[in-house]
Amino acid sequence: MQKKKMSLAMQIFIALVLAIIAGLLLGEANHADLAKAYIKPFGTIFLNLLKFIVVPIVLFSIMGGIISMSDIRKVGAIGLKTVVYYLCTTAFAIIFGLIGGNLFKGFFPLLATTDLSYEAIEPTSFMDTLVNIFPSNILSPFVEANMLQIIVISILVGFSIILIGEKNKPLVDGINLMTEVFMKCMELILKLSPIGVFCLLCPVIAENGSAIIGSLAMVLLTAYICYFAHMMITYSIAVKTIGGMNPLKFFKGMLPAMMFAFSSASSMGTLPINLECTESMGVDKEISSFVLPLGATINMDGTAIYQGVCAIFIASCFGINLTLPQMVSIVLTATLASIGTAGVPGSGVVMLTMVLTAVGLPVEGIALVAGVDRNFDMGRTVVNITGDASCTVVVSNLERRRALRKAK
Repeated sequence: MQKKKMSLAMQIFIALVLAIIAGLLLGEANHADLAKAYIKPFGTIFLNLLKFIVVPIVLFSIMGGIISMSDIRKVGAIGLKTVVYYLCTTAFAIIFGLIGGNLFKGFFPLLATTDLSYEAIEPTSFMDTLVNIFPSNILSPFVEANMLQIIVISILVGFSIILIGEKNKPLVDGINLMTEVFMKCMELILKLSPIGVFCLLCPVIAENGSAIIGSLAMVLLTAYICYFAHMMITYSIAVKTIGGMNPLKFFKGMLPAMMFAFSSASSMGTLPINLECTESMGVDKEISSFVLPLGATINMDGTAIYQGVCAIFIASCFGINLTLPQMVSIVLTATLASIGTAGVPGSGVVMLTMVLTAVGLPVEGIALVAGVDRNFDMGRTVVNITGDASCTVVVSNLERRRALRKAK
């Protein structure tokens, strides 16, 4: 009998458990520096390979998705549905964060706020963000891995290929071939996922294992309860009612991507696995190849929850009670700021600066959570990529329904 191959989800799960055990052991033995010096570099190599493959995957998959639709109006309709869905779920996410923060506010520790210092990064204005979306030359977006600009290039080139008509066949064949080449390259890199997960997570646990059970444990717990509640309520309802899929099937299919997101803390890094997971659940490839890269750039539900919880926590540490108008301002600021936030580790801190500034809270408070930001980041990345996947299920089902109505 042929031996059954262990699934990628199970391999990643085993790597996750081993990383936690090894990290705790190394931490207890005061060998966190050893993990950082000799284990983390292999995780960085794996993350670098993922970052390398993300740019061509985004470029060719979005172009291929647009060309396969062969109708600019259809692309526009899918894009509109996607953006509306992302903005709505982000608004719900920040509301979950604010509700959770207020419910658990009494349990938050009273930490000393004297001698706090945090150099706030100058937030980019909305108009600057809008201008920066459009590239000034063809090379810099690829060199800098500026995903918003790469998406714009993909859309413009994709539309142009459709508009030149029948002459586009060699180009279409070439783009489809390049997509296949990079997808195959992605498969080879993903085989290293368990090793990458272990090497990325082990040093984090070794360095912060005991700190997690320290004074910020309640804040972390609150954030993770809100992450879980948002996924179980918002995504389950959306996937079931609009996406026509059993939520259990959805979450089971998303397990490999969710576990990888937890260890890598990078929405962009998880994109290749997310593409594989959604397509295995039956989502149309033309939808997933367009919606997921866009979501990895502009959809930050987990980050939005983090803003709500941290804003309440920082306010309580400084003895400030947030008013209802301030909370509404947090919802609006976090929702709009998420569009310009890149899907890379640590982006939540930049966004938090913008939110605190908008409601007049001291940005020095970020110093209270910056030390354990990575621990928040792992959970919020899981929420971010799960939200992207739920959107593909919803949009794919809506497009199938529209096609059926047209066929009648």
